[in-house]
Formats: sequence, C-alpha cells, structure tokens
Amino acid sequence: MEYRMIEVAEAGGVRIVTLNRPEVMNALNAPMRAELRAALEPGEARVIVLTGAGRAFCSGQDLGDGQGLTPPEVERILAEEYVPLLMAIVESPVPVIAAVGGPAVGAGASLALACDVVIASEAAVFSQSFTRIGLIPDAGSTWLLPRLVGSARAMGQMLFGEPVSAAEAARMGLIWEAVPEAEFAAHWQARAARLAAGPPAALARVKQALRASAGNGLEEQLATEARLQAECAGTEDFAEGVRAFMDKRAPRFAGR
Repeated sequence: MEYRMIEVAEAGGVRIVTLNRPEVMNALNAPMRAELRAALEPGEARVIVLTGAGRAFCSGQDLGDGQGLTPPEVERILAEEYVPLLMAIVESPVPVIAAVGGPAVGAGASLALACDVVIASEAAVFSQSFTRIGLIPDAGSTWLLPRLVGSARAMGQMLFGEPVSAAEAARMGLIWEAVPEAEFAAHWQARAARLAAGPPAALARVKQALRASAGNGLEEQLATEARLQAECAGTEDFAEGVRAFMDKRAPRFAGR
C-alpha cells in the first residue's frame, strides 16, 4: 500500500508507524484508518511503535471528515473501520508501543490505550472529550478505561472530559510511564529496541495470557498459563535463555 496519511519506517526489527497529519493534530479520517490497518501487519517486525508527527499524538476522529453522517453511517464506520483497527493492535502477535508525545484525545486516546505499552512525554495529555460534542466515548474506551484505572476514575474522566496529564496518567496506572520531554524520543526508541531483542514467542504469549485473563476465572486462567508456558518451553529461544543464564551472558534470541 502507498502511504499518504502515515509514515512507516523499519530498522532493527522495529517498525515505526507515524500518524502524519500534523496540520490537524493527526486526526483520524477514513484513508488514515485504512493505512494504519495495513501498517499494523507485522511482517518481519518484532515490535511496532505507533506515534504522531508534530505536537500531538492524535486528536481523535476528524470531525470534518464526519460531517453530515447519518446515525447508521456512524455505526458502520465504528464497526467496519475502528473495530478492525483496534483489534489489529490488540491481537497483534508482536508488542505494540504507543509513543505519545502530545495530546491524545477522544478516539486518539482510545488508539493509544489499546496498545500494549504506552510511553508518554510529560508534554502529553489524555482526554476523553466525547461528551463535549454530545457523544459517548467509543473506539473501545468504555472497555479499556475501567480496566486500567477502575470504574470511579473512568466515569469521572468520561463525564467531565477533563485532560489528564502524562504524569498523572502514569500515577493512576492509565499508562506505563511518563518521561521528560527532552528524553522522550531516545527513551521509547531504547524500549522498542529492548523488546525487539526479546524472545518473540514468549512476548506474544504474554499478550495472549493477559488479554485472556479479562474473561477467565482463576481455574481457566491457570489452564491458559499452563498451555502457553508449554508452548514457550518447546522453543529454541527458551533453551538459549537457559544457556545464557548458566553462562552469565545476555541471551541471543533468534525467534525460533
């Protein structure tokens, strides 16, 4: 696919997908959603990083792109465009990092929170601003937010639509970490490189196990862990990890 709304670069097993409509704070329109869906196919990448050009991560749905839509068309866009995009992130076999350097608003916040790890600059804010234009939070926010921060905080964020700073988001468990703006780029790049050097089968199954836990009881989850652990134990990377531990050296995971 030819990319016009995003930029895609890949090196060292890390694919960097950059939302590239800085003039509208990387607002999501239909072409961008289609391009993102294609770019999230991991191919040879071992980690995907989703970030934004300019001063924002993503300001959410492009309201100009949605003017005049009928209620059935709104429902169709959510079902046919947003759902596949979000599920591509959640179900990706490789870790997906959201590198949030600026505001993540509305569906832009949902997009970030769907990622496996959110690393934010201290210049970033997260806002569930839907009610300010007479809508409810969508793109997965009503599922994601209470599981990340609990019902009370989720309800407050959604009813009031007030921005949450990156530092506060990290304190409440909404995101993984907030780092000083000057260190942001180098920090997320180092984090991505670390995951790219990790054992792909184990990382993929960490995602599977954690996602499954949301719908499992304890006994079901223990069975899931046992099955996935057995799969990891059969990989060459596990054998290499043990050898490296015994040899007191860094492991060299080949992805087998």
